[in-house]
Amino acid sequence: MRDGRTRSLLAVVVALVLGLALAAGAVSAHPWHHGERGHRAARVSHVLLISVDGLHQSDVSWYVRTHPASEIAQLLGAGTSFTRARTPVPSDSFPGMIGQITGGDPRVTGVYYDAEYNHDLLAPGSPCTPSQANGPTGSPVSYDESIDRNPDSLDAGQGLPGLPDSILNLTSDPLSLIDPAKLPLDPVTCRPVAPHQYLQVNTIFEVAKTYRLRTAWADKHPAYDILNGPSGSGIEDLFTPEINSKAFRGDGTAYGGDWTADNAATRQYDAYKVKAVLNEIDGLDHSGHSRVGVPAIFGLNFQTISTAEKLPRSEAVPGGPQLNGGYIPGTRTPGPLLQSALDWLDGELGAMTSELDHQGLGRSTAIVLSAKHGQSPQDPNALVRIDDGPIIAGIDADWRKAIGDPQAPDLVAASTNDDAIMMWLTNRSPAATSFVANWLLTHPATGNTYNAADPTQAGPARTLQSSGLVRVFAGAAAARYFGVPASDPRHPDVWGIVQHGVVYTGGTKKIAEHGGANPEDRHVPLIVATPFGRHGERWSDPVETTQIAPTILRLLGLDPYALQAVRAEGTSVLPGIR
Repeated sequence: MRDGRTRSLLAVVVALVLGLALAAGAVSAHPWHHGERGHRAARVSHVLLISVDGLHQSDVSWYVRTHPASEIAQLLGAGTSFTRARTPVPSDSFPGMIGQITGGDPRVTGVYYDAEYNHDLLAPGSPCTPSQANGPTGSPVSYDESIDRNPDSLDAGQGLPGLPDSILNLTSDPLSLIDPAKLPLDPVTCRPVAPHQYLQVNTIFEVAKTYRLRTAWADKHPAYDILNGPSGSGIEDLFTPEINSKAFRGDGTAYGGDWTADNAATRQYDAYKVKAVLNEIDGLDHSGHSRVGVPAIFGLNFQTISTAEKLPRSEAVPGGPQLNGGYIPGTRTPGPLLQSALDWLDGELGAMTSELDHQGLGRSTAIVLSAKHGQSPQDPNALVRIDDGPIIAGIDADWRKAIGDPQAPDLVAASTNDDAIMMWLTNRSPAATSFVANWLLTHPATGNTYNAADPTQAGPARTLQSSGLVRVFAGAAAARYFGVPASDPRHPDVWGIVQHGVVYTGGTKKIAEHGGANPEDRHVPLIVATPFGRHGERWSDPVETTQIAPTILRLLGLDPYALQAVRAEGTSVLPGIR
């Protein structure tokens, strides 16, 4: 039931607090907060899209309640909040982000994960002759750090001197940072399939480019070349420092892992992307060297909240005390590290909105805040970490026994398991897919649990039935789940939905994950703040984050039906957005 025509109690409280703060001069005023409510402008000139990995709707509700004068509260009071927004399934970064900029789910975009498998491609480096039969086909499709020219370097192999602080000089052509020898091959042309070529539909960036509007984006791998869309040229300024490279402080000392292994490191990494956006607000390119004009569509992805949720314990600032990550056990209340990360995020949001005001862009810019995905479990007491290695090995071994061929190839061609099971099989027959489904449902799995006394150590073991799953879709059933033909070469042959709290991982390095169909993975915030229209409006009807794409085009005065996925799925503009 829509409740947007009357402000929620929360929005009223926010508005009152903001009014008092503004009167006292305690909070900087943004144009969204006053004087524009009766305006019925048809469009804005700029849309700043901000995607915060791991951010839940519950996090935003908690933060606004406890920090009513925060930047997040101001954005909430400045626009329309959709309190029942859901991400696509699987709830991973690629389908989540691609949904936001195409308007489509994996069945239309063709992208299920950043590490998946395609039965119709050839593996990297395979012998291949153009226009001839080159079978058998079947290849991993890994669009992550593994395809970088140098995965260990923040610049992915560009060779910049003075890293990490020189990273703003990174090329805006991430395809040049990808090693073509690591890419799957098209069996007809024998050419490598670049990330942007894998996407089956166009993007908001490509639509904007047809109107000669400038576009920019900042994300975490060069593989985010995929956001360029099939044309390969949707984003003029694409800034993609490699997050899974070795992390170094500004003084050159190593953190001891990649940028996700320490929350202080993640904040430093995210700050480079914020600086890129600040440069773009100033009309410069991401490096700050060339004056090019403010993009019509631009923004960035944040990782800081995600690592604060996933890390058992970490420092928030270099050399600072170690804080427990995730949520307070028995609750969904952010713990010390996550609270600190939310404060940091709020400050970075404030820096961007303040710069918009400073440049006189507040009255011509809409801000969209959402997330590629959430993360689960929020309550660490529900956590069960299961090593998926024995599961895959058990399936392969028992399949050989079942068919009486000890020399048979592995049945599991590829598997990506975070808080879901996704498998692609070398044999897609009903017999094989049914075998895997039955195996998963009839074998228990044992994992370790959360240790409240020391989150970096394993808690007591816990054994779960059905490999930690509640339901398995295999073969034709998996195809129906995703809405594609059984012959589709991309969809997982096996899709397993986990019991709440299950994360497939060895050891104790993380206490939450994403990628499945868990409500905590999918229930993310969605706020659209504009300089016109009603403010503090809340909608409680279910919406999808795929609706962000047509909404952005509508805000810019462009046709949402220029998006192929919008036409294919009937994706609508978000309600209440004028």
